[in-house]
Amino acid sequence: MRADRLLSLVLLLRHRGRTTAAVLARELEVSERTVLRDVEALSAAGIPVYAERGRHGGFALLPGFTTDLTGLTPGEAVALLGSGATSTPGALGLGPEFASAMRKIVAALPDAAREQATDAAGRVLVRRGGWLRDTDDGATTDVLTAVQRAVFGGVRLRIRYRTGTRPGAEPGPAAERVVDPVGLVQASGRWYLLALRDGDDRTYRVSRIEEAEPLAEPAHRPEGVDLEELWLRRRKDFRARRPGIRVRLALPADRRDALSAVTVDEERTRDGTTEVVAAFGDLFHAGRALWPLLPDVRVLDPPELVTALRERARAAVVALG
Repeated sequence: MRADRLLSLVLLLRHRGRTTAAVLARELEVSERTVLRDVEALSAAGIPVYAERGRHGGFALLPGFTTDLTGLTPGEAVALLGSGATSTPGALGLGPEFASAMRKIVAALPDAAREQATDAAGRVLVRRGGWLRDTDDGATTDVLTAVQRAVFGGVRLRIRYRTGTRPGAEPGPAAERVVDPVGLVQASGRWYLLALRDGDDRTYRVSRIEEAEPLAEPAHRPEGVDLEELWLRRRKDFRARRPGIRVRLALPADRRDALSAVTVDEERTRDGTTEVVAAFGDLFHAGRALWPLLPDVRVLDPPELVTALRERARAAVVALG
């Protein structure tokens, strides 16, 4: 395994430039002492690694040193093939293989292509938590493809977008608008477009975009965007604007993972039932999220949610005859 680690060390230095021993040790999951020994081994083998001391020091490769892409291991290949799935490489136990494979691919790219690929990677984010932990999406392939083209191409996007409606309400007309894409986020199975509209922050659910057309105009995208930080901030602001409700419910312990909600508190009882206090955006959101879990889940509070679920169940019985 040391040979693979030495290769990974070279690729890290080539991709990142000057890097401290502490960062290298954390990335390679070894001690700093091991990193120092590996650097000595590389120098002895003729790899031009040098050290810079001081506050901003670290290890680096001499300018102009290049490497060739080596063959991927089976584990790395599986990690790459599975990287587009809903489960992350870490969830599949392939985190180290995925990171190693990415280092090899990035190091093998020409400088211009490497910069372009790195920039594109910073425009898409996959996370587990969405606005309200819903899991249904419905984004069409054509629309999602057009949005992706605009995001990665750095161009403005014309969309026809409809706002959300509640059951029983007449859907409003879709409005056309031109936006500057900032990034694309997949969270809890849904795609969201983070964009600027007339300079103001906007977040659009891709499943509500009826039409999308990339334009020839360059998009205005702020420099140094941290997409994850931006997503977390927008989601926090969104939740802060909603009144929110807390729901106390009980469900079997083996069904706990099926609850897609932010848990505030929980207590496991002796009979295998878990009592949970969960946070939802509003009464409508709570009912929609809990309905598929009936009858396994038992809603204890608030009373208005219990009443709403009972009325929905009665209506379902009548509809079924």
